[in-house]
Amino acid sequence: MNPPVAEALLETDIFELYEPRTGFVMVHGDHGLATVGPPSGIIPVGPGPDQVSRAAALAATALRDGDGSIVTGALPFDGAPIALLHASPAAVRRAVAAFEPGNGGFHGIVSTAHDPDEAAYQDAVAEALRRIDANAVEKVVLARTLVVETDHALDPSVLARRLHASDPDCHVFVVALPGAAHALVGASPEMLLRRRDRRVASDPLAGSAPRSADPVEDRERGKRLLQTVKERREHRLVAEAVADTLATFCDHLDVDPQPSLASTATLWHLHTAIRGRLKPDAPDALTLAAALHPTPAVCGTPPDAALSLIRELEPFDRRFYAGLAGWVDGHGDGDWVIALRCAELMGRTARLYAGAGIVAGSEPEAEDRETDLKFSAILHALGAR
Repeated sequence: MNPPVAEALLETDIFELYEPRTGFVMVHGDHGLATVGPPSGIIPVGPGPDQVSRAAALAATALRDGDGSIVTGALPFDGAPIALLHASPAAVRRAVAAFEPGNGGFHGIVSTAHDPDEAAYQDAVAEALRRIDANAVEKVVLARTLVVETDHALDPSVLARRLHASDPDCHVFVVALPGAAHALVGASPEMLLRRRDRRVASDPLAGSAPRSADPVEDRERGKRLLQTVKERREHRLVAEAVADTLATFCDHLDVDPQPSLASTATLWHLHTAIRGRLKPDAPDALTLAAALHPTPAVCGTPPDAALSLIRELEPFDRRFYAGLAGWVDGHGDGDWVIALRCAELMGRTARLYAGAGIVAGSEPEAEDRETDLKFSAILHALGAR
């Protein structure tokens, strides 16, 4: 039997527990989880199809064989050769106190470069719309990257701390990757799968609108989002796909009949709460997350056609963007979020990722602006104004 995850001392800053090369921290609101000490095992996951499902099987075997009490890590979107999970002997959960993130040693942004640039991204969106008009695909998510060079080596735990301070309702994660200065850091608004005993939850998001600094205008933008046909159609595709998949594992499932509003510091999102009671023989949290991945929120629909179009139109490898980050323990419990609003750090370089869902009625210029808004969370944490 795996030991329970321990409670940590409340006065410890949980982000200080992060260790280069092997560390993992995930925080949501006023609670967080971090691994402590060196890992008891490394679980390499080969590239190729069904990578997340294979990772889930390997993690379950490691936990069953007693290689650790918890498995943590990040998994790529599309079978990339960089997937790596750690089996750890211990982790701590704790309340996260309010703190002042400070400057953290960031001395300034030296340069930025988009891939693709604005014109090329809008051309890709226009091509996606032509495929949608031809009924080749109903929705596709197109992403772009932003490479940021700073004049100081980036500290992953400091960036994560800043992200949590600016948007505590997001699921902030920092996952060590091979190499002393290599890490994945993000502040995802979207919980893909949470499992606690037989309770399961998912909070799919799709459809968005920019926030406003004016409170009255901000509320109006949220109301308009709730009433926008194009955004509601995009959201429905995601919520239905998640609910239909989870229903096969549950003996009871509650799904909000209508979307509600969720927000980050920069965007309103349409949100559907999905809560259920798992069947007694239901699998662990990572296996459930693998069954959901990739959702239409990050890929599109039909999924095979959307994935093919992503591979055709995106000029880069997504790597961990729109993949999964999280943990699963020996009891099958765990949290897995979609790796959104994220950056891969390497020394003084941060590669940011952002995407937008393209459906009938999308406008290339508006989708381009949406990706810029999604970049802004990481940019602000890096010190951009």
